[in-house]
Amino acid sequence: MNNKLSFAVIGAGNGGRAMAAHLALMGFETSLFNRTYAHIDIIGKRGGIDLESYEGGPRGFANLALVTDNLEDALNKADVIMVVLPSSAHAEIAQNMAKYLKDGQTVILHPGRTLGAIEFDAVIRKCGCTAEIDIAEAETFIYASRTEGPAQTRIFRIKEAVPLAALPASKTKNVLDKIRVAYPQFIDGVNVLHTGLNNMGAIFHPALTILNAGWIEATHGDFQFYIEGVTPSVSRVLETLDRERVTVASALGIRARTAQEWLELAYNVSGETLHEKIHNQTGYYGIKAPATLNHRYIFEDVPMSLVPIAALGERYGVSTVGINSVIRLACILHRTDYWRRGRTLQKLGIKDLSVSELTHYVTHGWQGIEQ
Repeated sequence: MNNKLSFAVIGAGNGGRAMAAHLALMGFETSLFNRTYAHIDIIGKRGGIDLESYEGGPRGFANLALVTDNLEDALNKADVIMVVLPSSAHAEIAQNMAKYLKDGQTVILHPGRTLGAIEFDAVIRKCGCTAEIDIAEAETFIYASRTEGPAQTRIFRIKEAVPLAALPASKTKNVLDKIRVAYPQFIDGVNVLHTGLNNMGAIFHPALTILNAGWIEATHGDFQFYIEGVTPSVSRVLETLDRERVTVASALGIRARTAQEWLELAYNVSGETLHEKIHNQTGYYGIKAPATLNHRYIFEDVPMSLVPIAALGERYGVSTVGINSVIRLACILHRTDYWRRGRTLQKLGIKDLSVSELTHYVTHGWQGIEQ
């Protein structure tokens, strides 16, 4: 194995710890960054993370090359920078990273949610970054994992195939080739419009949370989220949101997977309706609802997933009445303007692009497009 590749993992939550530990156990020089050092203090003192895993999965003590809250130090020697943060933090970390990025580095968002790579690119360029880097995003996170102590983590599953796309897509092969020695599971995701519009969390998370708001507050999430929370009426709302997402994708020339197709593909479930398929997915049984409405299913998925989908719909002539309604309810519940805080096309620098220009940008870059 060519383990000379060095990685920096940005974010030490459940996902970041699992990724850093796994990379280190595979023999790669790995740095772990977290902006609050107290959160990683024990990892720093021990010099690494204890990793447990499923049968046959990676396990052992993972020695990390660096554990730090100094972003410049974390990025300094990294060939590949793995951003494992809530997508609501992507703009801020891009701004903070801009002055430290170097030619030849690769930045991958895990995951990008919707238009994450475009946001990252727009922010670093606005900050004056001229480094020639590759930016990419994963469609979903490769690990199912959980932190089990101050320096202990567990991996429950590693997905077998995760679509990944670079911005522009002409660089995707370079990124996949670079990381294949560590992650052969990543496959060509076509482009970042495909990865962003196949974002299933956008459909399942916010609406399901908001439609169960009363029950969540009354029970502090003590019910089965995807089973008891998904009634026939709730699933009809989810189906409407899903149709709107798929239609927005279609307006951009993209054949997005429907939620039902995704459930069939990911879990091999059957059923005539979305309600039946969700209830036939045995893995959803036992998953409790969020304990509070102050949850990433709203404060992350609404501004970073639903807002850009709705914005694309408005720009390219697709009605997103259902999605707009969920965004508005989220604004009311959290007393926050998620339209202003979210990924708007203006913030992303793509508000004036035609469909053909947007497609050209995500495929080939800005060259050839008047700005």
